[in-house]
Amino acid sequence: MRRMSCAAVAVAVVLACASACAAKSAGGSPSPPPAGSASAPARVEAPSAAPSGPCAGGACQIEVGVGDVVVVPERYGLGPIEITAISGTTVEMVAPVTGSGFGVSGCSGGGGVSSQGGGGVRLRCQVHTAGTVNDVMSLEVVEVRGTTAVLRIKPAG
Repeated sequence: MRRMSCAAVAVAVVLACASACAAKSAGGSPSPPPAGSASAPARVEAPSAAPSGPCAGGACQIEVGVGDVVVVPERYGLGPIEITAISGTTVEMVAPVTGSGFGVSGCSGGGGVSSQGGGGVRLRCQVHTAGTVNDVMSLEVVEVRGTTAVLRIKPAG
């Protein structure tokens, strides 16, 4: 009996090896995965050379939620603005500072926040209050809709 089970195991191993070898077609490459297979390579897009998004040109009205990132022109002195909290009538944001200084009026905020690995700023803006950032960008919370908010960004002045 013991001899028969060892023989059966040996036959199973030989058949498994034969099946694995048969799976490789001529040239030694395995057959392609079936359509819809999870092992298909993911397509990776190359990063854009210029900032993109609805606010990249400098003026937009956009609906955002917590975790969203809004790209603004470099001339505003801020990197991408990340929405960190929305509650009641207030929107809180952080952004890296790309210039040598930072100024804000109309919204509360200040420097020293670590955002994306460097110096940054935290902004806290109320509904219907237009804040001016670095004397060049206007940022207004148009409305809060529960877990989202509508922001209006445009050149100051």
